[in-house]
Amino acid sequence: MLYVFLSATRLALGAVRRNKLRASLTVLGILIGIAAVVLVSAMGSGARENINKKVESLGSNMIVIFSSPNQRSGARKAVGADLGLTEDDAVAIAREAASVSATAPVARLTAQLVYEGRNYNTQVYGSTLDFFRIRSWNADRGALWDPSAHEDRQSVIVLGATPARELFGPIDPIGRTVRIGQQPFRVIAVLELKGQSPFGGQDQDDLAVVPLPAFKSRISGSGSWRGVGQIQASATSGDTVRQATTQIESILRQRHHIAEGEDPDFVIRTQEELQKRQDSIYGALSTLLLSVGVVSLFVGGIGIMNIMLVSVAERTREIGIRMAIGAQEGDILVQFLVESVILGLLGGVGGVALGVVLIAVLRNVLEWPMAVQPAPLVIAVVTSMLIGVVFGFFPARRAARMDPIQALGRE
Repeated sequence: MLYVFLSATRLALGAVRRNKLRASLTVLGILIGIAAVVLVSAMGSGARENINKKVESLGSNMIVIFSSPNQRSGARKAVGADLGLTEDDAVAIAREAASVSATAPVARLTAQLVYEGRNYNTQVYGSTLDFFRIRSWNADRGALWDPSAHEDRQSVIVLGATPARELFGPIDPIGRTVRIGQQPFRVIAVLELKGQSPFGGQDQDDLAVVPLPAFKSRISGSGSWRGVGQIQASATSGDTVRQATTQIESILRQRHHIAEGEDPDFVIRTQEELQKRQDSIYGALSTLLLSVGVVSLFVGGIGIMNIMLVSVAERTREIGIRMAIGAQEGDILVQFLVESVILGLLGGVGGVALGVVLIAVLRNVLEWPMAVQPAPLVIAVVTSMLIGVVFGFFPARRAARMDPIQALGRE
């Protein structure tokens, strides 16, 4: 059996060498399909890893509560349009929710920051020190304010990397003063770089943060009003996020006098929900691209079948001579089946090589953590060989069942 296989392999390689151009065109469809499958696999894993990193950059087990007026208040407004949440809600959640490690009330608006002759529009947040803890955000330069800044309503500001760059360029902004409207704020820190958000592509570094009392008294003009636009919270661990959301909902329903079964006047969002949404989008895109590769593989398989049928027709006399000198049907079947498998294998190896090159190029262009995994490469090569077997079987069987007398009589 081994001799038959080796002999068939030698004959198949000889046939491929004699028809290099035809063999190259035959394997092209398999090559493109395999390359697409390898590339999509790497892109999918790279995209998910990239999303996971960016989701983690949002914060530590972060939960965000938005205000959302319920039906009792009339027509439903956009999420966050009505400031139904308060600083006291944040305090109550931190005190009563066992699965919550920290909360931060957050108010924000778009404002213009001015430094000497430069100005820049950005999102200005008013919050507490726990805002930075929840977001796992440290100062790259300078230091965050101390707790006394809230009691004293100190006019200090922490800049994100983007406004710091736009306003100060190469100058160190620490200790300098920027104006928001007519109010001066002393820059005490610049936050470390976070990059783009995975949801919508917003620049996470395009912000400035001030103590909430100073925000209300000097920027928004809301004074002693306790309302805020959102509350950010952090669960004690990744395993307690669901318990934390349940506890938060229960506490807020009680505080806002909303009975079970009624629509709440708030919306709770978690990182897990956002990540699942992105995964579904990338999953659909990966499926679409993978289907293109599968279609290409099918077309390549039909190409192998067509070429093998042509090869059988061209080598009818050769088949007749081999049968006349003692070759069995099984020998002829193996010969042509091995030839089709070799064509599929050449397409698979070429597709893997092309896929690896494209992955290296796209990894540098997209800056995704795309890696070549051994499993998809092995599966791709095995798949190409199976395509050779499936689509080469019919021509091989046709050759094996040929009448040797009729075959010898053909020119």
